Order: sequence, then C-alpha cells, then structure tokens
Amino acid sequence: MVGVGIFDGFRRRGRGGRGSGAVRRADAEDTRYLQEWAAARRGVEAFVEPRTTVTETTVLLVAHDGESTRRRIGSLEAAQRFGHRNTIPVYEVSRVGYPQRMRDYRERQKRRPGA
Repeated sequence: MVGVGIFDGFRRRGRGGRGSGAVRRADAEDTRYLQEWAAARRGVEAFVEPRTTVTETTVLLVAHDGESTRRRIGSLEAAQRFGHRNTIPVYEVSRVGYPQRMRDYRERQKRRPGA
C-alpha cells in the first residue's frame, strides 16, 4: 500500500512532469497556430512580450479590427523570424505598448448581447 500525505499534491515532481516548476517552451504547434491565425486575418501585427518567471516569451498577434491571440514563441529573435517569414511587422510591447484597437475590440465584445 502506498501512503499519500496531505501535502503530496504540492510537492515538485521530476523534470518535465507536472509540478516541475519548469516553464513550457514554445513548440511547432504554437507556431502552426500563429501562422494559421495570421493567414485567416488581415492587417496582423505582432507584439512580443518578454519572458517572465511564469511564462515563456510570448507573441500577441493583433488583427486590423483588434481581434488578438497569444502564444509562446522561443525568443524575440524567433518572433522576428516569424514576422519576416509571414510579412508581419513585429514590435516589442515594452517599447511601444499594446495597440488601442485591441482594447477597443475587447470592450466591444463585452457589450455584445449574449456575451
């Protein structure tokens, strides 16, 4: 019989497993999603968010109408390569901030009936 302590669920587990404390890295699925999302919209710009203690570097894609999506990206350089390959301008959020159209879009979505 295996004993289970009351705090066992909070203990860190081995490398790569749940609870390891490791930040999940960007993968091909993240990049594929970003490419498909950008291809389905017009006027897309990329805003790179720096790595934090809890998240990997992320890229926020914002379409012409303010619709947006966010996924992990390996680094600022990876985001710049992504932008170059997909002809999307890339900005650093820490330098330019978030676009107003994104905030406006979210506000419009909140006011929609049934939202």
